[in-house]
Amino acid sequence: QQLQNSSLLVFANKQDVKGALTAAKISEALGLTGLKDKQWHIQACSALTGEGLYEGLDWVVLQISGS
Repeated sequence: QQLQNSSLLVFANKQDVKGALTAAKISEALGLTGLKDKQWHIQACSALTGEGLYEGLDWVVLQISGS
């Protein structure tokens, strides 16, 4: 019940590495497509370069603000 209205953000790190899993493969592996009643998002990112990190955080802000 506590997580009833929760949202899920998955950072798909290491996207700068050759052979990294795609967002589609990650969502399949985690079974996210089965979460029909939850908001979720996979953000490709690279912690080394910072690419994608702000975009993921922006998504969280939108979820919190209800936009």
